[in-house]
Amino acid sequence: MRAVVMQHEEHEGPGMLGPALEAAGFTLVKRFRSVKREDVDAELVVVLGGPMGVYEADRHPFLAEELALLTERLAFSRPVLGLCLGAQLLAAAAGSEVFVGKNGLEVGVGLVRWTKEGLADPVLGGVRPRATVAHWHQDTFKPVPGATLLASTDRYTQQAFRLGDSYGLQFHLELTADELDRWFTQGAEELTELYEKNVDELRAQLPKLHAAEGENRELLERLAHHFARVARAAR
Repeated sequence: MRAVVMQHEEHEGPGMLGPALEAAGFTLVKRFRSVKREDVDAELVVVLGGPMGVYEADRHPFLAEELALLTERLAFSRPVLGLCLGAQLLAAAAGSEVFVGKNGLEVGVGLVRWTKEGLADPVLGGVRPRATVAHWHQDTFKPVPGATLLASTDRYTQQAFRLGDSYGLQFHLELTADELDRWFTQGAEELTELYEKNVDELRAQLPKLHAAEGENRELLERLAHHFARVARAAR
């Protein structure tokens, strides 16, 4: 089974998701800011995050290619997992509007609150009412047509959704504390000068994410096995 992983930044890989998918029987096929025609038939497409916005396809033509691919996959009920930018692209492919959020940058380690529907979800359900995850986004999107809202935060309502067999997660469930720490190092100048964030304060939150890695890994494994079941059923 092929899981095509669409990556947009060299240092932003699939994290804990990669081993979870491989353990579920997937072979990872990585794409960097590119799409191939055969990706429409892959058993799974995973779209990772990135600093660009869905609405910036004029500057980043690969975004239009990815959006077209996701739109076609949704039309044929083929599963997609979107993380951060990937969730925004999936939302746009389903007919939602993506835009810069009014509540500023959501970055660091924080809680997401599962909705009633999220707690009852057949894949992610049965978890604690809140999860500790990594955040790094300012863009958000309107409610996704036909989707079920699974999680929210106080800053942004649209944090996770299910659309058929596909899932979109606005937060970075795949990140370990060590990986997020590397992101802080990579983006320190932007965080400090553009967003006036204190990187030391952000780093002080990392032990909370480290403590949550076991639970987050379990959720990723649930998603991986879900997509494997969908792939086997489609044969």
